[in-house]
Formats: sequence, C-alpha cells, structure tokens
Amino acid sequence: MMCSPTLSAEQQRELARNLTYFLSTYKHISDSFIIEFFSEDLWATLPTRWQQILCDLSPPQIADLLLDRLNVNRSYSCVWPLSLLAFRATAHALTFPRTPQGNRRHEVGMLKPEEFLENKSQSSLLGHIFRKHVKPKKQHEIRSLGTLVKQLCDLTDCNSVVDVGSGQGHLTRFLSFGLGLSVTGIEADPTLVSMASKYDGQLLWTLEKERQRKNGPPISRSGPSPCHVAGWVNPKASWKDFVKQVGNGKCVCEDQTAPAGSSKKRQRESMSEADQQHGHGDQPVLTAESEFLGCSDNGQAASPLKNNDNTCTNSFTSVKHEPRSSSLLFPKRLCKTEAGQGPYVHPLCQESSSTEVVCPVEEGQECPDFILTGLHACGDLSATLLRHFASCPHVRGITSVACCYMKITTSENPNPPGLIAPPLSPLPTSEASHSEFGYPMSFWVQGLPGHQLSYKAREGACHAIEDYMHRLREESGLLRMHCYRATLETVIREANPELRRPGVQAIKKAHLLPFTEYARLGLPRVGLPPDLPLDTCRVGAMLRQEGRVVVYFSLALLLAPVVETLVLLDRMLYLQEKGIKSQLVPLFDPAFSPRNLVLMALKQPTRDIETECTLP
Repeated sequence: MMCSPTLSAEQQRELARNLTYFLSTYKHISDSFIIEFFSEDLWATLPTRWQQILCDLSPPQIADLLLDRLNVNRSYSCVWPLSLLAFRATAHALTFPRTPQGNRRHEVGMLKPEEFLENKSQSSLLGHIFRKHVKPKKQHEIRSLGTLVKQLCDLTDCNSVVDVGSGQGHLTRFLSFGLGLSVTGIEADPTLVSMASKYDGQLLWTLEKERQRKNGPPISRSGPSPCHVAGWVNPKASWKDFVKQVGNGKCVCEDQTAPAGSSKKRQRESMSEADQQHGHGDQPVLTAESEFLGCSDNGQAASPLKNNDNTCTNSFTSVKHEPRSSSLLFPKRLCKTEAGQGPYVHPLCQESSSTEVVCPVEEGQECPDFILTGLHACGDLSATLLRHFASCPHVRGITSVACCYMKITTSENPNPPGLIAPPLSPLPTSEASHSEFGYPMSFWVQGLPGHQLSYKAREGACHAIEDYMHRLREESGLLRMHCYRATLETVIREANPELRRPGVQAIKKAHLLPFTEYARLGLPRVGLPPDLPLDTCRVGAMLRQEGRVVVYFSLALLLAPVVETLVLLDRMLYLQEKGIKSQLVPLFDPAFSPRNLVLMALKQPTRDIETECTLP
C-alpha cells in the first residue's frame, strides 16, 4: 500500500478557502452546546424544512442518511430539501478521508481491526513483550506509527528518534527494542517517566526469562536502551532550546536488576554463567536477541512485527558487539555503554564530565540528525513540534498525530480551559520568545475571512464520528444521555440562573437510570439540593424530544471532521510556506482510534517518500 500523493499547493489553498467559508456559514451549529438544546431552543435555529425532515428520523437512519460518507445506497422516505443535501454533501466532500486504504472493517462490520480477530485484547501483529501494560487501542497505534517512523528513518539514513509526549514509553519502547532505533522520550509528567523506565526493565527481565527457558546465549542489546527525560516542552522556546532540553535531560532509570520484590539472590541467579565468569560482562558477547524480542505466546519464535500475509520482518538483522553492563537486566543508566568508549552518551548529547551532559549546540559542534514524532501530542504541543521541525536543521523528518484541539491557543482564546500550565521555573530561552499561537499557523489561513474556530468547534473536532454511528445503528441507550444532560441543564438554570454549563461528573451507568434518579445524583455535584422539586410535566415533555436532541447533535458531529481538516490543513500550509512538502495519511482504524490522521514530512529525503513509503 503506497502513500497517496499530497494535494498541490494551489489545491491546499483553495481547500482552505472553501473550508473557512463553509464553517463560518454554519458556525451557529458547530459553536452550539448540546446541553443547551432546551435552554437556548437550538431546534428552532434550524430551517423549518430541515426540522420537518429530521424530526422523524430513527437513529439508524441518522447514521445511514446523514453521517456515513461511504454509504452509497441511501433510501429516502421523502424528498429532502436541497439545502440539507448540500450541507451533508459539502461536509463530506471537504473532509480528509479517514479510512485507511485496504481497511475492510466497514465492509464486513467488524468492531475492531483484523489484528484483534483472534484475541480482542491482543494484537496479532505485535510481539507479546510489547503488549504488556498496553491497551488494544495503543497496541494498534504504536505498531502502525512505529513502523512508519522506521520507514522515515530508513529514507533519511537517520537512526535517532525523539518521541515528545512519550507518556509511559510504549511507543518509545517499540521503536528502541523492537525496531532497533536510538530513542529519547520526553514527557512532562515525572510519574509517567518513572513508569516508562520501570516497564523498560520489566521488558528486559522478560527477555532474560525467555533466554533462560530456551537455554540461549546471554542477551546483548543491538543498541542503547531508550532514554526517558522528564521535561515540559516550552512552546515559546526556540529549536535550540528544545535540542538542549532533550540533550541535557537526565535519563530516568531504575537502579534495580529485576522487578520489585525480587531478591538479590534471584537477581544473581538470573545472570548467565558467562556474565558471572567475566565479571558481569567485561567481554563483548554476541546473541540473536531478536528471537526473544519476537517470541510469541505459544513459545514459537516470531518477530516483534508481522506483516498481513503472516510473513515476519526482523529489525535485528545485525547484532553489535557490546560490553555487558554491570547488571544484565537493568543498567545503572538506561543509556547503555558502547564498547571501548566509556559511559554511553545519547546521540543528542556530548559528555563533558561523568555527571554533566552538554548539548553540542552549546559548544558550536555538530548535532546529529534525528526524527521527531508525537503520538497524540496534546494541544499546542503538535504545533510546537512542527515549528521545531521546520526551523531546526537537525530534524530530518516528523510524524505528528494530534489530539485535544480545544486546548490549542488562538488569538481569541490564548488560555483555553485545560491548558497544561508551565512549571514554576520554565526553561530559559536563548532567543526572543515566539508569539505564535497553535492555530492558525499558516499566513494563508490567517488571511482568510471567517477562519476563526471557537473552543466549542475545536472540542467537537475531537469527537469520534465512527463510534457514534455504531451507537446510532445499535440504538444504544447511551444516546439518551444528551437529552438527560440538556434537561438537567434547564433544571439547573431555573434553580440558579448564574449557573451556566457547570461540569457534572460522569454518573456510572446513568443511561440505565430514570431521569429523577439521574437528577438526584447530579444536582449536588453543581451545588444544588438533591431533592430539588421537578416539574414532572415539563421534564417529561423535554425527555420526549430525545430524537430531536440526537439529530441536532449529529448535525454538529457532521462538522467535526471538517473542523479537524481545517486545523490539519493549516499545518500543512505552514510547512508549505516553509518550503516543505507534507502528507496527511489516515494511519489508524478510525473506529478504534478516532484521531487517526498522521501528518508526515521529510526534509531532503534520501529517497522519494511518495514512491517508497509503504504504510502498515
């Protein structure tokens, strides 16, 4: 499966113009809050003819006739107004395709990708050691994105990767241990960084147990273990500051040789005789580690990555000579040592002393090239990575999968709710702080009338349209929650007009409760008494309009992919203005991972990305 060629520069600009015009025309729908359906009388804002057509649609009809862009066999009980048909057709036409090529799930009605047919929680395309602690959705994502990152590394002859927003290190681990790349993960949450390091050690421990079970040779890594750095990426910092932050960061690692609870005696027993005879590894040792990295659950040797035709690819085709660390499973520092060179120094760093690491940029020395990646980098973080990619000469390529569009900063809303606050002592910047916002990034979109996207429109772009279509077709009881919350909002405002859209924490299995019980549990969460008198006749009249609430929400949801397309197209235009071609590819199964579009770009690739990039 080959990467589809990107739109031409003129086509991108024309698409952006059409998107802004369309979204500004229907701004009243994308900016509306469904919980205000009754309090703001949202149904009355629709054209009268739309109301007449839509009010009688069943949930499955809403999915088939309105939301499903792939449905070509629509059957209408009456004639729809041209304005409604044009609204639906335009929304579908302006949206980037979200279904990966070759995806059969829509055709055969599968709820999960084919890799989960045998076991709904275990991907058949990922080695078992990379599935521990990893939910199926994340398994699907790290396997697909990791493979794409490896391809970009091959195209640029670059072996170093920086994974920003690395979390618990699932992608970092697969890139490093599974695909043989030199990886640094940077994550703002120190707790997640510690967990990533802990899971690295558990992986190594699993490998050692496999080696002992098969009575194989001692394990030798084919490259350094991943380096996990705790740090907040400052969106106002320059690319030089970013490279320094990554290069100077302290690698967080476990000072243990086995999982918690293991005794020192057991640790010693886990080491091979060769390690003990050579002082825990003074001599280089060769091993075919790939056999253990890809060992399947049934004990048969397999690679950590399998192709769809059941053939295996093995990233560890060559094994380097390395000295053994003082501990077979957990080195004192996750950046392991290279033979004859003392403590291993990460490619983005240069060691100046035993305790201090200095980025080569500070010393005016050459900094090695690397690939940037961010899997669901939140808010402005994705935009920040694109700016570093465009400006930093050492970043050869990027794969960016965005999320949390509502947390993007704009000139109208520079501090949106949920924005991650900087640390008390942010990193100093060596250059004047950047003043750019997360949207829009391109000069072209900035100059288009009506380009502004509200917080609500961007929040709606994060909704999962494929999952909602499934609920509609199944006529799930969860659909009534929109009507429940809208009714409760009306009750809240009548009791206290100052309360507008207060947060009501999720109530477990609320859709199975009668509304009176839902209100009794929800009202105290906004500071109102649980026994607040309810006008049963009025409440009943609102609850009977559940179908209208679902239809209106579906109209707004139809605009969600359009908003996402504009945000991502703006980023493509930004790169275009910097002289960089990019592609936006639907990489994940959208029903499984709704934020499935990956923006990828290379600078001066060794080979042509459009002809040689093969998607997983």
